[in-house]
Amino acid sequence: MSDELNIGDIVTGIYKTGKYIGEITAIKPEHYLVKVKAVLKHPMQGDIHSPKDPNVPFFQERRALAFNEQTNVPKKMVRAFSGDIPEYKSSLKEAVEKTKTDLETEGTEWAKRSLENMKVLEMDYFK
Repeated sequence: MSDELNIGDIVTGIYKTGKYIGEITAIKPEHYLVKVKAVLKHPMQGDIHSPKDPNVPFFQERRALAFNEQTNVPKKMVRAFSGDIPEYKSSLKEAVEKTKTDLETEGTEWAKRSLENMKVLEMDYFK
């Protein structure tokens, strides 16, 4: 499927731990360059190499990619998208709310630290 995609196609792509809707702007041997149009899943907080571990030297605050930000997404992580593209800010708000709900339900130490990060990000995103 990935080999059939072209510049200008609207796709979903997973970048690190976030998932986005975007437009392919360039094709590289191993990646598509994707311009972000909406957020489907907010990136996970903390150390990407030690998922869900609260006891890492640096518990990183991970931001969602910005509207029209371009990023290289591995071809195997890109799929064609059909349907309406939601407005960026509302998609980001929905992704943040879902992440917060999931973290509140989980209730682990990692989830609590992640919620702290999400509150800071939310203040910045929606000021």
